[in-house]
Amino acid sequence: MTADDTFGRLDDDDYPAYTMGRAAEMLGTTQGFLRAIGEARLITPLRSAGGHRRYSRYQLRIAARARELVDHGTPIEAACRIIILEDQLEEAQRLNAEYRRATESANPTAAV
Repeated sequence: MTADDTFGRLDDDDYPAYTMGRAAEMLGTTQGFLRAIGEARLITPLRSAGGHRRYSRYQLRIAARARELVDHGTPIEAACRIIILEDQLEEAQRLNAEYRRATESANPTAAV
C-alpha cells in the first residue's frame, strides 16, 4: 500500500488506523481494557506486519460503548454481550424494514 492509498483510506471507518496505545488514549482507558474486550471477542483488531494491534474508528466506537457500560458498573463480559445483542437487534430491525419496503413495493394495495 502506498502513502496515497493510506491517505485515501483515512476516512474509512473500517481502516485500522490507530495503535493500541493511541486507541486507549482516545478512549480514556487502558490497553488492558482493549485486550479484555478483544478476549471477549467484542472486537478483533487487525495486526500490523509487526504483529501490533491496530484499531478502526468503528471498533473504537464499539469500545467506547463497552467502556460506558463498564463505567456504570456492568461487568465487562456482560457489557460485551449487551453490545453484541444491541448490534444483532439493530441488524434484525434493518432487515425487517427492508423486507417491509420490498413487500409494500411488490404489492402496493396490501400496504393500505
